[in-house]
Amino acid sequence: MSKIFESGKDTLLPDLADQRAMSRRKFLGYGGAAAVIVTGIVACDKNDDMGPDSGVDLGSGDNGILNYAYALEQLEAAFYIQVLTTPYSGGSATEMALLTDIRDHEIAHREFFKNALGSNAIQGLTVDFSSINFSSRDSVLATAKAFEDLGVSAYNGAGKLITTPAYLTLAGKIVSVEARHAAWIRDIITNGTFADATVIDANGLDKSRMPAEVLPIANTYLTTKVSGKNLPTS
Repeated sequence: MSKIFESGKDTLLPDLADQRAMSRRKFLGYGGAAAVIVTGIVACDKNDDMGPDSGVDLGSGDNGILNYAYALEQLEAAFYIQVLTTPYSGGSATEMALLTDIRDHEIAHREFFKNALGSNAIQGLTVDFSSINFSSRDSVLATAKAFEDLGVSAYNGAGKLITTPAYLTLAGKIVSVEARHAAWIRDIITNGTFADATVIDANGLDKSRMPAEVLPIANTYLTTKVSGKNLPTS
């Protein structure tokens, strides 16, 4: 795991920095945060074959948590790649440009974890987006909102499971970007909802979800299921 950092600094290594350069624009400037999965996302029975104990084993310890993040970033990157490959009608030039930025961020995150994990990385996952209508703006944005809210809540929940401080710092930098994505997507769906009570609790904090809650949801969009049976729980 030492390849994540160089000379004790939490900067990306040169090959990963190249991934960050793929976007022509700076990280999105829209603020706010989001954390909880939207009501419309598919709920899963704990006893079905999409539960946390079946599928590709993410591993244990910090490697397992980073593979957990890698799996989620694979899912998000694949989604936004499809969005931009078959763009829906009715999207403004600005809207599509920002979605392109988000796609590039997710690809950079995915490649970062892949390279950082090296031989400890799980395989590339096969997605199943058959439930998404990519020609519909409403369907795409609702799914984007669900994915971003899920991702933020997943990082928030997994933070306490990371034992290496440098990895926790890295996760904090990534989740802040994911929250910017969630905030913007929420606002273009319904203005002013970027930090409403569905994602922020009474203490002004993002809500969080543990891997056992997140993986069944993520697995509904994966043909290659993933298992968190060996992930730390506390």
